[in-house]
Amino acid sequence: MNKFQRKLLKIQEKNNSLVCVGLDTDLEKIPKHLLDKADPIFAFNKAIIDTTADLVCTYKPNIAFYEAQGISGLKSLKKTIDYLRKKYSEIPIILDAKRADIDSTNLGYIKMAFEFLQVDAITLHPYLGKQALMPFLTLKDKFFFILCRTSNPGAGEFQDLRVAPNLKLYQYLAKKVTKEWNFNHNCGLVVSATYPEELVKIRKIAGKMIFLIPGVGVQGADVEKTVKAAQSGNFLINSSRGIIYASSGRDFAQKAREETVKLRNLINKYR
Repeated sequence: MNKFQRKLLKIQEKNNSLVCVGLDTDLEKIPKHLLDKADPIFAFNKAIIDTTADLVCTYKPNIAFYEAQGISGLKSLKKTIDYLRKKYSEIPIILDAKRADIDSTNLGYIKMAFEFLQVDAITLHPYLGKQALMPFLTLKDKFFFILCRTSNPGAGEFQDLRVAPNLKLYQYLAKKVTKEWNFNHNCGLVVSATYPEELVKIRKIAGKMIFLIPGVGVQGADVEKTVKAAQSGNFLINSSRGIIYASSGRDFAQKAREETVKLRNLINKYR
């Protein structure tokens, strides 16, 4: 069990929560009254964090929303992560960046994620294979969520391709990660709640491996089916827009808290 896993288990127990809040902060969607702030994105994130920190087990900023704002957006992301690390150091941070490239390029991604931003975990694409991802996989105290069955409507275009008579690509990938890539016990899988039948199949393959589960909230996945499919191992259920954009008014942080409470309680109802 590495540092990320120890932090995760501890905060899951402390907050009685499997909720991951996605900080997918879009400058065009945050409450208008924040636009007068010196750093509107950080002001928004800080308010969300301060009102939900006792209800979650992780935060997951998606780097694309910050990159979209150029240098100022990356500064906001850095401030957000630094704030989390200073004030809420017990809560692990997952960078949703979906990185993957040849091994030498991955060294640059590693420096950005783990030296500059200093997050605890990152999401990765598997398409380039194990050898390319080795710079990540050899980092024993970091954690990596590998995309397996994603939540987008067109996910099946490749993920449902049959690679054997009774084996689809997403199942083959789950087997490879479980049996070959997880030699440092620092891998998990991204498995969408919008595909509960596939979630059951992947859990059977992956055993107790940690799942990062998107698709709840705006994407409309069924929480009961998700929990029952995943709960033989550890898992995190992510909600982004359904929590952080619960209100566009001055009560946005309180409404985010209310939605987080609802999701935490609903998950716990079926655990």
